[in-house]
Amino acid sequence: MSEAVNVAELFGKNVFNETVMRQYLPKTVFKKLKKTIEDGAELDPSIADAVAHAMKDWAIERGATHYTHWFQPLTGITAEKHDSFISAPTSEGKVIMEFSGKELVKGEPDASSFPSGGLRATFEARGYTAWDCTSPAFLREDAIGVTLCIPTAFCSYTGEALDKKTPLLRSMEAVDEHALRILRLFGNATAKRVTPSVGPEQEYFLVDHEKYLQRKDLIYSGRTLFGAAPPKGQEMEDHYFGAIRERVAAYMKEVNEELWKLGVPAKTQHNEVAPAQHELAPIYEQANIAVDHNQLVMETLKKVAGRHGLNCLLHEKPFAGVNGSGKHNNWSLTSDDGINLLNPGETPHENIQFLLVLSCILKAVDKHADLLRESAADVGNDHRLGANEAPPAIISIFIGEQLEDVVDQLCSTGEATHSKTGGTLKTGVRTLPDLFKDATDRNRTSPFAFTGNKFEFRMVGSSDSISSPNVVLNTITAEAFKEAADILEKAENFDAAVHDMIKENLIAHRRIIFNGNGYSDAWVEEAEKRGLPHLKTMVDAIPALTTDDSIKMFEEFKVFTRAELESRAEIEYEAYSKAINIEARIMIDMAGKQIIPAVIRYASVLADSLGKVKTACPAADTSVQEELLVEVSEYLSDAKVALAGLIDAAEGCAAMEEGRDQAIACRDKIVPVMSALRAPVDKLEMIVDKDLWPMPSYGDLIFEV
Repeated sequence: MSEAVNVAELFGKNVFNETVMRQYLPKTVFKKLKKTIEDGAELDPSIADAVAHAMKDWAIERGATHYTHWFQPLTGITAEKHDSFISAPTSEGKVIMEFSGKELVKGEPDASSFPSGGLRATFEARGYTAWDCTSPAFLREDAIGVTLCIPTAFCSYTGEALDKKTPLLRSMEAVDEHALRILRLFGNATAKRVTPSVGPEQEYFLVDHEKYLQRKDLIYSGRTLFGAAPPKGQEMEDHYFGAIRERVAAYMKEVNEELWKLGVPAKTQHNEVAPAQHELAPIYEQANIAVDHNQLVMETLKKVAGRHGLNCLLHEKPFAGVNGSGKHNNWSLTSDDGINLLNPGETPHENIQFLLVLSCILKAVDKHADLLRESAADVGNDHRLGANEAPPAIISIFIGEQLEDVVDQLCSTGEATHSKTGGTLKTGVRTLPDLFKDATDRNRTSPFAFTGNKFEFRMVGSSDSISSPNVVLNTITAEAFKEAADILEKAENFDAAVHDMIKENLIAHRRIIFNGNGYSDAWVEEAEKRGLPHLKTMVDAIPALTTDDSIKMFEEFKVFTRAELESRAEIEYEAYSKAINIEARIMIDMAGKQIIPAVIRYASVLADSLGKVKTACPAADTSVQEELLVEVSEYLSDAKVALAGLIDAAEGCAAMEEGRDQAIACRDKIVPVMSALRAPVDKLEMIVDKDLWPMPSYGDLIFEV
């Protein structure tokens, strides 16, 4: 039995949180810093030295030797450069441990080696990291020792955002400003801030490390590029919520402990639908902290896996034919005086503030559906979205039976007089209690679903940062709130004006509401009739970043400049092309050096065996062996032809100039040939002797953990 863990004592142990700040900071400094964190006030530079000194003392007492500005460049992962606390040696041959306010507030990493989409030339190296005091510093313990990690934003010498954090913070300020205007219209004079709250559900796969090392495709791309379906997959639905295996349970226990030390409120863990697939979900947090913590979750999942002889796969589709992995982004808006703007209450038809907020969000999502779809676009997600395991690549909103009934009333008669209630669910067993039933069911096929007091954006890929979708959600909502407040603040009759606005929004944007089966072909046809965009691939979605509407909105709310948006589009085109080219080269390498030679060996053994049988017994029936040899030879020929085609396609695309045209060529020319190569290879895997096949099968990978 493992030792019991006292979560209350463990939680936040390695975080420079409010409790630690009270202990280490002078009272006046603590108050000023807390005001900045809680009220969004400008940071007083005079307190930087005191905070830095306190952080250093706290960190050194816990064994830290180095500090780093921890930031999130446009690679989608985190970055860091470590500096020790050692200052110049003294005359006695000792060293002084120092950490100044200047070192805390500003760092200077090389900005030329990160993706910038043309914002920085190769010779323009200067970039800055800036301390984000709203996200607490933390200590990371690993093989390098103990390191003080300071969450920071990352920008160029000329001020453009080169990271995921800066635009998120900008978007949070935008939605805060205009959500407060909405609250003021309804008489709320106490709220000072409205903050987006986010809870991301992280899905992942675990595979045995030794088997992982035998798969070049997993090592280099994070997904299997070849692989025949195992005899049993997820058909029996016996893995979902099933008993957690001992090896995985030990892993999950350590993951939780590591995360709790870092102040990450890891709450839920369970087996997911596919074999070897699992999920971890935290409690909701302020969006900025939730984004930082989700990066820590992904890093911790991978780091701890190695200690248990496992590898954690965060790719959206590591195995063909079984469920892929997503990251449901649960989003809501909450004021500092405890009001959830997305809480409909017991009688939503009477909750005018909620109905206005709901109608504004419907308007925002309908108007910017392409942009919201783009925010979840990555290469891996192309394999998942629309595959009857994840939402379709069409944005729609599920609001449930109760709210749809209220919308129907408002749109048809102009008045909503009642709300459906959930009632009581009777189990039919005397010893079981009757259960209060929610007013509506849930819909797992919807990409953007209302789930009681929040929206669940189900499109986000498992390996992706959740910053981009939250930047978009915050900004498009801020725009809708602003447009509503601009009108309602001038209205002579507020009650009539808000009633009319809700009705107009609902009628104009009702097409975005869909409560049915998002997996059905009928919905694809219906969505087309409604005029909803269907952006099937990442390459299709990227142009949404730089439409006139997107640029106008983002610049108005000071979230992105035109240059920042154009750079991000360029980075995403390049990322797509690079990923596809890498996968193509992996397939070429595996097929040419491993698979085809293995098949030839098998064919040679088969032919040699056939010859020996004919020699020893000329009358024997060898038709089965002959047919098998012919079948193997035909598939081998198909694989060789497809391999040659893939080599040509990859070389042609690699020779192109980076950008949109190259990304389109990769999608249209390389991806189909990759499929053409995979098809005969997967058939050969089902024929060739397992002892001769050069890599672990799907069954080996997903059932032997």
